[in-house]
Amino acid sequence: MTGNPSVSPSEGWDLSRDRTRSQPSLGLAAERVSLAGRLRAVSATVKPGRITAICGPNGAGKSTLLSALAGLLAPDSGTVSLDGESLTALHPRERAKRIGYLQQDGEVAWDVAVKSLIALGRLPHRDPQSDRGEKAITRAMAALDLEGFAERPVTRLSGGEKVRALLARVLAGEPGWILADEPLAALDLAHQLTLLRHLKAEAATGAGVVIVLHDLALAMNHADRVLVLDAGRLVADGPPGDALSAETIRQVWQVPARWIGDAGARALVVSPPDEG
Repeated sequence: MTGNPSVSPSEGWDLSRDRTRSQPSLGLAAERVSLAGRLRAVSATVKPGRITAICGPNGAGKSTLLSALAGLLAPDSGTVSLDGESLTALHPRERAKRIGYLQQDGEVAWDVAVKSLIALGRLPHRDPQSDRGEKAITRAMAALDLEGFAERPVTRLSGGEKVRALLARVLAGEPGWILADEPLAALDLAHQLTLLRHLKAEAATGAGVVIVLHDLALAMNHADRVLVLDAGRLVADGPPGDALSAETIRQVWQVPARWIGDAGARALVVSPPDEG
């Protein structure tokens, strides 16, 4: 880890500069999306300008839904649309410009330098060496506290450093939508909070942010909306305080729990089963 993990937007990812992102209006919508054994008639529309968290127990279909929203998995039935246009109708390069996707446990095929990896985020724009491309790459590196890693081979990064580099690649593309599958799992606490601040800054500029989270407290305190999946079905959808109620947690995760603390700093207390 190098530098100060709490890089402010003015020092790093200043989203007001050189930003020509088209502003979504209708949202990213799944309409009765089903995939055999993984999703069952899921309907949800996520809106720009918000952080939407997808939560659920293991095997609930969280990653599958995120992949479908990114246009990477074709549903057996149902549709996924972006601003009213089916994702299947979008040219792959146009889709890549508009939707940035970070997969869980992302692998890097070549042992390239960190800056070269991040520059790949500009490929849909075909401008990694242009002035705008260079600025976007530089800001993405600053946002994820990676300036000191520019020439380091990716194979020499820790797990958390690699996640930050892969997310910086997504940010460098300046997409209108950022979809990330458990982006916080390999990060230490300081970088988790820093990443969440930057995702909130992205949402504040009009981007749609959709993230898969296992940590219910992070979803409660930092998301604007939560989708809860269970066995492939959407069982709760709404503000975190509603979607992650104690009753929902009991029914879906099958543990007795209660929330304590003030809004924005709430903690989940899980009781032993014989106390529930």
